Amino acid sequence: MADKKELPLALLEVLKKKTDEDHILSTKSLTSILESEYDLTLERRTLYANVELLKQYGHKISTWQENGKGYYMEEHQFTKSEVFLLCNAIHSSNFISARESKQIIGKLLATLSNAQSHEYTDRVYMPKTGKSDHERLLDNIAVISSAIEKRRPIRFAYLHYNEQKKLVARRQKPYEVEPRFIVYRDSRAYLISTSDHHEGFAHYRIDRMDSTEILNDRKIPPLSKNLDAYEYARNMYYMFNDEQVNAVIRCEKRVLDHVIDTFGTDCRILPDDENHFTLHVKGSSAGLLLFAQQYLDAAEILEPSQLRRQMVQNLNASLKQYRK
Repeated sequence: MADKKELPLALLEVLKKKTDEDHILSTKSLTSILESEYDLTLERRTLYANVELLKQYGHKISTWQENGKGYYMEEHQFTKSEVFLLCNAIHSSNFISARESKQIIGKLLATLSNAQSHEYTDRVYMPKTGKSDHERLLDNIAVISSAIEKRRPIRFAYLHYNEQKKLVARRQKPYEVEPRFIVYRDSRAYLISTSDHHEGFAHYRIDRMDSTEILNDRKIPPLSKNLDAYEYARNMYYMFNDEQVNAVIRCEKRVLDHVIDTFGTDCRILPDDENHFTLHVKGSSAGLLLFAQQYLDAAEILEPSQLRRQMVQNLNASLKQYRK
């Protein structure tokens, strides 16, 4: 027979894994499980006393006296909907490898009861294609976070796909940068960094970084007062790394939802006519051009003039290409 000192821990484990509001264990079933799986034999009074002990330590357990059916864990670490939401977000993120996704989802599901966990795997989880085959994302985030905390530079290789659809480093010399922030944009994780080789910020997809290591040869200087990483990340639509411009774009009202999804609620929108509005926004030139090209029949760049001219050049080049 197991040591009775183990009873509170075994009882808590059973309630966490085998019960929820839809799966209630009677006193008989609960004591039977403790006996068969943990070799713990106990009387009803002992069960009641240990349930009350767990409740005194903050565990929310519904009892037979309260619900007239039996015992179940009222509150798990996360609600079922919270876990399902997080699992689906991880599952749909292509920058997280299949193996890493499986590990994280498994840990999240372990916070639910067995029945709720099976509900996700049986009804929700579907095979996901297009997952990254680079499995260093979580390790990279850990190294970068440590480097930021210690104010140390990092070194890494940066990977790109080749024609064989394999991630490879295009240059032999590794990158050395000063990590500043980790941001999430366009469903991907990015490192925002500075460098003693150039002014301003640069950014890199963390799932494309490899052999990432902390350099202990020096400390990173504090950011200049003229540099705002949050402002930089907020304006990096589609995460292009180029000149920032203030633009005015005339849009049809039918794409307003897409405009808000892309630029957020901080962008300035002014009425134009019955069917149009003007968008006033600051962002990267390449990102704004891509937006205008994506909604070619519903968006027209008005300002600045050089961005409008670049758009005309891009359209003429595309038209020439299609006329060949």
